[in-house]
Amino acid sequence: MGIKIGSGALVCEEAILKGDITIGSHTVVHPRASIIAEAGPIIIGEGNIIEEMSTIINRISPDDTGTPVQIIGNYNVFEVDSTCEASKVGDNNVLECKAYVSKQVELTNGCVIGASCSLRDEEVVPENTIIYGSQCHRREMNDKPYPQLGQLEYLMKMLLGYHHIYKPNMPPPKTESST
Repeated sequence: MGIKIGSGALVCEEAILKGDITIGSHTVVHPRASIIAEAGPIIIGEGNIIEEMSTIINRISPDDTGTPVQIIGNYNVFEVDSTCEASKVGDNNVLECKAYVSKQVELTNGCVIGASCSLRDEEVVPENTIIYGSQCHRREMNDKPYPQLGQLEYLMKMLLGYHHIYKPNMPPPKTESST
């Protein structure tokens, strides 16, 4: 229980972290980002970017039974003021500014939820789907999105110089050596 931070992760002390949270290596959590595990644990993978005022929440709802785990994959971007309640988020997804994804939604891989788009109905969003515009139009991308490695590298350098950072408290993953 508590907050577990992987090696190489950069989590600003000004972020709001509540509950049982695991943050994977090389993930960046900006100041004023909120990660709230009220219904159960939140597990966040590697290389994610969680920008200021964005919220990842494992919210309690009246029909919940047990302690559901919210799982966020690798290399996702949660832009400013976005909210993610999805119980499962795959890899390489982007929630643009003010996007909202409810608990009934599952994001697969490579999806982009456009600025101010809201997904409230129960669904599994197919891979490489872009949702955009005031009417939340949809289309499939021709190419898979790339991880935001350049942005991650830049943020790692910049945030270190200007914010207090939580120290990682999980050992690095063990690599198998070939003998």
